[in-house]
Amino acid sequence: MKRVLETTEVAGQSPNWLLTRLDDLVNWARANSLWPMPFGTACCAIEFMATAASRFDFARFGMERQAFSPRQADVLICAGRLPFKLAPVIRRVYDQMPQPKWVISMGACASTGGIFDNYAMVQGIDTIVPVDVYVPGCPPRPEGLLYGVLLLHKKIKGETVLDPELRREQPLDDKGLRLPPERIDEISEPFGNSVHQFRSA
Repeated sequence: MKRVLETTEVAGQSPNWLLTRLDDLVNWARANSLWPMPFGTACCAIEFMATAASRFDFARFGMERQAFSPRQADVLICAGRLPFKLAPVIRRVYDQMPQPKWVISMGACASTGGIFDNYAMVQGIDTIVPVDVYVPGCPPRPEGLLYGVLLLHKKIKGETVLDPELRREQPLDDKGLRLPPERIDEISEPFGNSVHQFRSA
């Protein structure tokens, strides 16, 4: 009986190697493990809750961990109208979030003031915090918020870790505004009341 020796062939290329760019790897990890900080003030918050519930379940996008501490969040979701009394609060929450961080403005009230065109409401949270994705609607359906999350994924995956402007904090001026007053008045137009004629006043 002849004994046959078994030979083992070593492949010239190991299957355990993965070649990619550092930006792609970092952005893939960031986009698929977002920790949202919910800031719900009105009816949009109900739609946000539905998005997190079992029917729509945005946990499948790596967002199942709701962070109710800004120190442990990287996506601020403002769902609902923002009164001027809450403007310093949302700014402080944003400032306490570590970099990198992003903001989703959910609904017409958060994005533009919606139907509340009066002296008590902030006419767009982009005057207080920089916004990355706007989700339209009054209120938007959960599918709208999911689409906004996917748009944020696309934006994150297009970033680079070498861009110094990407992580630059945007401080407020002495009046507590992020944008210059003339820019705020331009995008929100004069509305007029007994106190002042411009929103930045």
